[in-house]
Amino acid sequence: MPRVVLAMSGGVDSSASAVLLKRQGYDVIGLFMRTGTHGHDQPDERRDSKKGCCSAIDAGDARRVADKFDIPFYALDFEKEFNLIIDYFAAEYAKGRTPNPCVVCNNWLKFGQLWAFGKKLGADFIATGHYAQVINGELHKGVDSDKDQSYVLHGIKREVLPHLLFPVGGYTKPQIREFAREAGLAGVAEKPDSVEICFVPSGDHTDVVRSRRPEVAHAGVIAERDGTVLGPHDGIDRFTIGQRKGLNIGGGKKRFVLELLPDTNTVVVGDEADLLASGLVASEVNWLIDAPTEPFACTAKIRYRHTGVPALVTATANGAEVRFDAPQAAVTPGQAVAFYADTRILGGGWIEKAQREED
Repeated sequence: MPRVVLAMSGGVDSSASAVLLKRQGYDVIGLFMRTGTHGHDQPDERRDSKKGCCSAIDAGDARRVADKFDIPFYALDFEKEFNLIIDYFAAEYAKGRTPNPCVVCNNWLKFGQLWAFGKKLGADFIATGHYAQVINGELHKGVDSDKDQSYVLHGIKREVLPHLLFPVGGYTKPQIREFAREAGLAGVAEKPDSVEICFVPSGDHTDVVRSRRPEVAHAGVIAERDGTVLGPHDGIDRFTIGQRKGLNIGGGKKRFVLELLPDTNTVVVGDEADLLASGLVASEVNWLIDAPTEPFACTAKIRYRHTGVPALVTATANGAEVRFDAPQAAVTPGQAVAFYADTRILGGGWIEKAQREED
């Protein structure tokens, strides 16, 4: 009987994964990752319309599911490792970049530490509740296009792919909720989806950033590209490329954040057309195919909710240069770019800079 270590978060997706794996004949071991970011959970947290993950309530839900289906269950302390992710998050904002902690968490923790733990237990596979699929050793999008999470998985090491299982990836979210109800998991079946950043359940990231990097709470100016000052701000960590709301500069004219300059603490704004970029430069690209030696056409996705666009990609020594078929708005340093061939994800890396025609 093949053994699989399943990351159990207490949510509907990982709970349904546990049932599916058991029914498929796997020897399932559950693992809950304690991160130390929810020290003051309230009993009514589960009724929030959105919530974080990895809380004490979630740990209890995960354990109850494991007990119901006779799954050995471990809760491991990953607070030290998770603190590194929060440090990365704060440091990126301090550099005028917009981080993607979900990608980093998957790379460092879920598919790094999880596989290391699995190997210690003699596991053949590791599994999570992500909406993605591994088909013939290739990473593909999940069936539910609205919930597909392949974008945040581009950093998984290629050698781990044969050992990955995504039990819910072949289903839609409504199907998984219904499956959980039928399996007697009514409690977790109705739990709301987690917020995007689990350690910022309030939605206001500045408190987290400034607790780690207080120097970012430093006044600066919002200015046009020609240097015309339009108003003050109290820290560049409040801004991201493409932002329009919350600038508080008046004037009636729509302006968008074009660039963040941490050296001078300046937020550069301009017209919407100024957001367009013809391409980008990416670093630290992780290839899930043989590293390309020639430029190749693919679909490039530059943020989680981006639909993806045709592009030409040229691999470089430590990254890639991407040229879009049509200019794209708000190419954001610090975010990830992922490359696709139809549903298959070929790899991805970190956006370092946008390229415009004048560059």
